[in-house]
Amino acid sequence: MPLVFTNAKTPDNFIIFANASFLALTGYSKEEVLGERLASLLGRGSDEKVFGQLLAAFEASSEGPQEIHFLRKDGADVWASMFSSPVRDLHGVVVQHFVSVLDITEHEKAQRHARLLIDELNHRVKSTLATALAIVRLAFRNSSDTDAIRDAIESRLYALSRSHDLLNRVHWKEVGFEDVVRAALEPFGIRDGLAKRIALRGENIGVSPKIALALSVALHELATNAVKYGALSNETGSVLLEWALERKPERSRLKVRWQEKDGPPVAQPVHKGFGSQMIQRGLTVELQAVVRLDYPPEGVVCTLYIPTPDSAHE
Repeated sequence: MPLVFTNAKTPDNFIIFANASFLALTGYSKEEVLGERLASLLGRGSDEKVFGQLLAAFEASSEGPQEIHFLRKDGADVWASMFSSPVRDLHGVVVQHFVSVLDITEHEKAQRHARLLIDELNHRVKSTLATALAIVRLAFRNSSDTDAIRDAIESRLYALSRSHDLLNRVHWKEVGFEDVVRAALEPFGIRDGLAKRIALRGENIGVSPKIALALSVALHELATNAVKYGALSNETGSVLLEWALERKPERSRLKVRWQEKDGPPVAQPVHKGFGSQMIQRGLTVELQAVVRLDYPPEGVVCTLYIPTPDSAHE
C-alpha cells in the first residue's frame, strides 16, 4: 500500500518518507518526492479542493479517510481513498503525519461507466416510450374501429421490438443498413434481401442506433402501405429500395429511395394516413431528415435524406 510520512514540525509538512508503492502510484522518483509538500504534489493539475483537503487534514491533526482525485506525473487520472493520522511524541505533540493511500481508480471508472450505461438506458427507454406513445395516439386518431386500432398498435410495436433485438445483438453500436432493412421487412416475407418483388441496392454501410430505429419504423410503414394498397397488393408489382451515403464538404447524408412500380394506379392522397404520419414523425422529428413522398401514377416514391452523425448531433 502507498505510504508517506511528513514532518509536522514545519508548516509545509514536507515529505520525509515515501515507500515504493507511493512512488509507483504517483509516477515520481524518490528524489522528486522527498522534501516536497504532499499537498502540492497531489494538488498539481487536479481538483482545487484536493490541496485544501490535505491541508485541512494536517491542520486538524485528525484521523479519517477521504476520497481525492489527483494526476500522476504523466497526467493520468488517479482516484484514491486517503487516510491520514497524526504521529505524536511522548508529550503528545504531533511530530509527523502518517498517510496511506488506497488506489480506487478502477472502482471509480467502473462506477462512472455504470452511470453512463444507466443514462444511456434511460435515454433509450424514453425514446422508445415516446415512439410507442406516438403509435398509440396516431392509431386512435386515424381510426375508430377497435380491431383496426389494436392491429395498428401491435404491428408497430412488434416492428419496434425487432429493431431493438437487432441493436441488442450488436450491443447498441453501429449496425449495417441492410441488416436494418432485413429485420424491418421480415414480417412481409423478405428474409434474404433477394426476394423477386423487393430489390435491394446499396452497400451494407453502418448506421447509428438512432438512425436504425427511425428507419425500421419508416420501412415498416412503407411496406405495410405497399402490401395494402401499393405495388405489393397485386401479383405484378415490385419495389426497388436503394441507398447511398452522399459525402459533401458542408454535410454528409444518407439518401434512401423506396420506389414502387406496376401496382394499382396511384393518386395523391387527400389526407395524410397513419403510415405517412409515422414516417414524418420518426424521421423529421427524430433525425431532422428531409422526407419526400411522391405519388406518380406508376407507384409511390419515398425519398429520404438523413443527416449522418458527422453532420448532425446524435
